Amino acid sequence: MTDKMKRTADPAAEAMMAKAGECEVGTAYDRHESQGKRCPFGEAGTCCRICEMGPCRISKKNPRGICGANAATVASRHLIRQVAAGVAAHSDHGHDIVKTLLMTARGESQGYEIKGEQRLHEIAKEWDIETAGRTKEAIAEELALAAMNEFNQQEGEIHYPAARAPEATVKDWRRNGLIPVGIEHEIVETLHRTHEGVDAEYKNILMHGLRTSMGDGWAGAMLATDLGDILFGTPEPVRSEVNLGVLKADEVNIVVHGHEPTLSEMVVAASRDPELLELAKSHGAKGIMVGGICCTANEILMRQGAPVVGNFLHQELAIATGAVDVMLVDVQCIIPAVIEHAGRFHTKVITTSKKAHIPGAEHIQFEESKALDIAKDIVRRAVENFPNRGPVDIPPYRNDLVAGFTVANTFTHLGGRYRSSFRPLNDGIISGRLRGVAAVIGCNTVKKTQDDSHLKMVKEFLKNDVLVIMTGCAATACAKAGLLQPEAAAEYAGEGLKEICEAVGIPPVLHFGSCVDNSRILVALCEMIKEGGLGEKLSDLPIAGAAPEAMCEKAIAIGFYCVASGAFVNYAPSMRIQGSEDVTRFLTEDVEAITGGKFSFEEDPIEAAHLMMEHMDKKRAALKLRPLMYAKPFLAVTEASAGREVSEEELEAVAASQAEGHYGGGHSCGGKKV
Repeated sequence: MTDKMKRTADPAAEAMMAKAGECEVGTAYDRHESQGKRCPFGEAGTCCRICEMGPCRISKKNPRGICGANAATVASRHLIRQVAAGVAAHSDHGHDIVKTLLMTARGESQGYEIKGEQRLHEIAKEWDIETAGRTKEAIAEELALAAMNEFNQQEGEIHYPAARAPEATVKDWRRNGLIPVGIEHEIVETLHRTHEGVDAEYKNILMHGLRTSMGDGWAGAMLATDLGDILFGTPEPVRSEVNLGVLKADEVNIVVHGHEPTLSEMVVAASRDPELLELAKSHGAKGIMVGGICCTANEILMRQGAPVVGNFLHQELAIATGAVDVMLVDVQCIIPAVIEHAGRFHTKVITTSKKAHIPGAEHIQFEESKALDIAKDIVRRAVENFPNRGPVDIPPYRNDLVAGFTVANTFTHLGGRYRSSFRPLNDGIISGRLRGVAAVIGCNTVKKTQDDSHLKMVKEFLKNDVLVIMTGCAATACAKAGLLQPEAAAEYAGEGLKEICEAVGIPPVLHFGSCVDNSRILVALCEMIKEGGLGEKLSDLPIAGAAPEAMCEKAIAIGFYCVASGAFVNYAPSMRIQGSEDVTRFLTEDVEAITGGKFSFEEDPIEAAHLMMEHMDKKRAALKLRPLMYAKPFLAVTEASAGREVSEEELEAVAASQAEGHYGGGHSCGGKKV
């Protein structure tokens, strides 16, 4: 692999990969290479391991498994099990936030308080909970109990779709049976449906996958975001720094890694404790730095301004600097290999969840009732480990970023304090200054050059006047490259996007938080419809989403609920379904007639961006919007046309076509799209 492509687009990561190699400690890329060629049946989604008669491999020679299941049945069953796992991960996160809010309301937690009282009143109103004359604790307790019911409800519908989504979209969801009864209800049904001898009809299976995914975006993740804002405070735009260079050679460094903010918030508070700061000085450290990796990083960045050490593939590399005194992990995206690196350096790896033990790591069980005491104990251990450091090698790469955008404060940024609304955003799209909005989310994967697809795709959007919203490790990728600064608009944005960014002082790429905060994006889309002028359904909007370096089942679940909500989604590398033409066709074509959304699986990030912009242009044409004010023709490249020169006449033809109101960005030449 390394003969054909670089491992990373990040110079800090490149330096630490070299350092790991010198220390003879393998990284995820080394282990990827040692795996060799993958099983083609597994890659295509046509290997069935559901019952003990198999495993069965479906091929043209053997088109059915022992039970008679064909490629479509096998691929669809496997896929929606991945959806269910992704929904479970996000929703379990949401459940823990709800539990912590409930304990805090009852006075049973330690160190927590209800910081977002205004947000509490706003959400309580949505849930028809009386607020007048009541304490914030009483309101929070009733809300938390109502939210708990979303997980195990057995009849009716989850709350948020009807409460927040456009009426026309809700009608479509109900007609197609896509609103979940309850989060856990749909996960259980997924496992039942895909058991041996149950559901064998691929369309029926996939429709249930869409319904299950809705329990993530419109329930579990949305509750994690909303109730997190109540408990920890609603984020506001904040400047901070990102990349391995944020680690301090002369300070105690604690890296929190995972996804749940309940303990990491307490660790940040404990790191500011005067007694622990004095202890650090007594051990020769100038202070205590808490930074994050993965979505925990985004949580404490948004609310505390804590620096971001890196994204998913940085977790081993951070330890290789020799400067991490404690890596504190909770759940999700933590690779067991961090122990191998910790064993070569002085880093203590501490696990904190009963769900996520790692052989070789210390375990300190987190309990909400002792949260602050546990956090102080962990910080103390990091301080006491500081003198055990060997040589420190911190790469000199870090960048500024602005994060902390939410639906509420984006209202204010766009419309001002006295006209807080999405009107300027809608007007920007209607007038043709903006082509549309793209949500670029997701992970890193060793199957691609780290961060490269995120950067190429986002830069292509910016120069074509597409406002970009990002979450998770994707946002960190672009932050490391400087794209999450207001100054980036001058360098990368097209004229229309640049005008808007400079007028309201926002970056051309908006950091909306962690992966569960994709629910903020769903709410923003609802507000765009509510503001008017861009259709009646979510599927009418000139928007699209992408996971250009998708890695895990959570990304599949997110993709599914976005398609169920009416979005065009490019997902790469492809889901393991392409051994079935039926399943592939359903997800990339047929589902659009049901939800208004669909998938594409384009690997090339530039071509994927063009497919997404063509979708935006199609929606613009359907809404009869004005031509783009500063349109530049973009040419979709195919294998047949790659490498040949494009004439001025062809460029002029595309520009003329767009000027006349034909919004397709591609241009035909000799029957080929070029």
